[in-house]
Amino acid sequence: MIDLAHLETLHRRLLWLSCWTIHNANHLRDKGEGEVKVGGHQASSASMAAIITSLYFHALRPEDRVAVKPHAGPVFHAAQYLMGNLPLEKLKNFRGYGGVQSYPSRTKDVDDVDFSTGSVGLGAAFPIFASMTQDYLRGHDWAGTEGRMVALIGDAELDEGNIYEALQEGWKHDLRNVWWVIDYNRQSLDGVVREGLWHRIEAIFSAFGWRVVRLKYGALQRAAFAEPGGEALRDWIDACPNALYSALTFQGGAAWRKRLMDDLGDQGAMTALLNRRSDAELAGLMENLGGHCLPSLCEAFDATDNDQPTVFLAYTIKGWGTPLAGHKDNHAGLMTPAQMEIFRGAMGVPEGAEWQPFAAVPDENGLRAFLSSVPFFAKGRRRFEAPALPRPERVKLSDRMLSTQAGFGKILDEIAKAGGPLADRIVTMAPDVTVSTNLGPWVNRRGLFARAARADTFRDERIPSAQKWAFSPKGQHVELGIAEMNLMLMLGAAGLSHSLFGERLIPVGTVYDPFVARGLDALNYACYQDARFLLVGTPSGVTLAPEGGAHQSIGTPLIGMAQDGLASFEPAFLDELSIIMDWSFDYLQRDGEGDPDERTWLRDETGGSVYLRLSTRPMEQPSHRSDPGFAEGVIDGAYWLREPGSNAEVVIAYQGTVATEAIAAAGRIGGDRRDIGVLAVTSADRLNAGWTAARRARARGHATAMSLAERLLGRLPPHCTLITVIDGHPATLSWLGAVGGHRTVPLGVEHFGQTGTISDLYRHFGIDADAIVAAASRIAPGRPIRLSA
Repeated sequence: MIDLAHLETLHRRLLWLSCWTIHNANHLRDKGEGEVKVGGHQASSASMAAIITSLYFHALRPEDRVAVKPHAGPVFHAAQYLMGNLPLEKLKNFRGYGGVQSYPSRTKDVDDVDFSTGSVGLGAAFPIFASMTQDYLRGHDWAGTEGRMVALIGDAELDEGNIYEALQEGWKHDLRNVWWVIDYNRQSLDGVVREGLWHRIEAIFSAFGWRVVRLKYGALQRAAFAEPGGEALRDWIDACPNALYSALTFQGGAAWRKRLMDDLGDQGAMTALLNRRSDAELAGLMENLGGHCLPSLCEAFDATDNDQPTVFLAYTIKGWGTPLAGHKDNHAGLMTPAQMEIFRGAMGVPEGAEWQPFAAVPDENGLRAFLSSVPFFAKGRRRFEAPALPRPERVKLSDRMLSTQAGFGKILDEIAKAGGPLADRIVTMAPDVTVSTNLGPWVNRRGLFARAARADTFRDERIPSAQKWAFSPKGQHVELGIAEMNLMLMLGAAGLSHSLFGERLIPVGTVYDPFVARGLDALNYACYQDARFLLVGTPSGVTLAPEGGAHQSIGTPLIGMAQDGLASFEPAFLDELSIIMDWSFDYLQRDGEGDPDERTWLRDETGGSVYLRLSTRPMEQPSHRSDPGFAEGVIDGAYWLREPGSNAEVVIAYQGTVATEAIAAAGRIGGDRRDIGVLAVTSADRLNAGWTAARRARARGHATAMSLAERLLGRLPPHCTLITVIDGHPATLSWLGAVGGHRTVPLGVEHFGQTGTISDLYRHFGIDADAIVAAASRIAPGRPIRLSA
């Protein structure tokens, strides 16, 4: 049953509170001198208010999950405030420090945000991958009550390319239980949406198997169309350009009447239809589009009663119900104090009662009773927890010559073979690079996931192949198309499974390292939501020599350092990789709080995601490491491969596959320069983060705080020179000189690569052993280095 009276009251409450929240932040709250405009989106909030009212207070159930249009965040928070889920002080401090965030955030807001939004297009697509995750859990018999994954999106978001990548991916995986509600107000930041866009929207969604529900006319309009002359009115509305409709909305009832009469002339029945309505009533009729009509919205939602993905194209007016309605500049526009007083009068809110939840409510007791029975809020906060999975025994590889990429594949294969709770919860995924990133052995053992079983045709036809490519609901690999944005969104959704659905997964995704940048917005988005996953970028660097510059990554080590929520590693050797993967399976599951570890000054107890930058270059492996601090150094970010003497003249610090060159150069330099050291950096990210964290700790009064970088480099004499080298941007390691004030020569790759051999490209970019030796000869004066090239 649709309780329209209470829903209408709630609609007005959400409209008022969202607009007042923004008004308070911009016009009433104290701001420091020189501060920038606070901002907010009153018009965008207004166009979504009825949609949010009908969903949250009528259609949704606790198991549903929603991505709210970023600019409609104030409406969402107003709803949470009315339900007692958000303190008033948070709402009053909208866009202020410690207050409600500009856009809904799982990690920064205290109310029940399902999916963070903000980078447009990503919040729209994310429910697709959340639904795929729910289907994965269902296939493995781990899912509870199925919910709908809902996206509330602005029509301008449909310009984002990732939208269509996601739609295609959903179609490939038999998507279901997804709703998109498009706020089709036909206005964007800079203008009005192109005429006829709705035709294209409907065609695209239909092509991907979605049900399309067009909500163009509200109940008042449909009733008017049934009157004599109504058909002519409908035809005029259908033919009216978007810009004109918006302009007439802003001008009001008299303008509507004049334009209709000018365009249609005196048509008898049509004229009578208009004359039966005052200017205010005529404006109300023309603005009664489907996206603002609660009966139309509720009926459409109620009628959608199966799991077919459905898009609701809800026609709205940007700024509906406010003095900003329809104006082309209303996106970032704010009501003036005078306009707010007009709006206050229309809403019936007494002065001094602006923040009262039930101000201007005619039946407060009745509304309170209604709210107490709203299904969506009935079970309280809808965040889950899942127990941590025990790690299996660490896999130790004995290969004498192997690449880190191949080692990664072998470690996963051993985990798959051994089985156990963690192995059963790993779900791998790749954007059409499964075999070429060494996931093949895992897939052969664990299979590919699909909602319905599909046989491996090549095997059935007895065609020899190393790959067992059979799909089933029990498979543990999700094969994605070649769209890196989709990989990052799928990692994010699966990496929130413990919180969204109460079932923990360990997502592992592989991608060619240069294309981490292609999916970077979605990677950042996944980390911002605190999703937990292991991302493997491989192959990497100019070490992938024959592939040329298009496939040779340069800046990804810096991405790994800069990306919050992501611990980045680049191991050179298999024992390092084994230790890091073992640690990662624990780190992904942590969610503790507390003070930083005083050994590293990192907040490791909070956990996070992990990024491994690997290589296809086979490396000769070191003998067994007996140093008890070796594993600790690998995880903390660095260890001495060759410890320097007390009078060291040169220390070579390397990260990744250039270990071979660093070791060779150290051997050549050692005969002619004193006490040479070699620092193996496994994570410039963690080494740098620990250093900056220790400096902050000292500034807060922890006088003895010292990071690993300071302990390693602080013992070097002042005259020592650091030579840093990486197959990546030299800035990754060049900061090491600042730790102890040592002169530093950073070697690395700053320009696009090309085809060639590894030795060709290392020589070209100056990261081979000869370049390291030459640097030492130039900057550490002394007799000539006899083993120079």
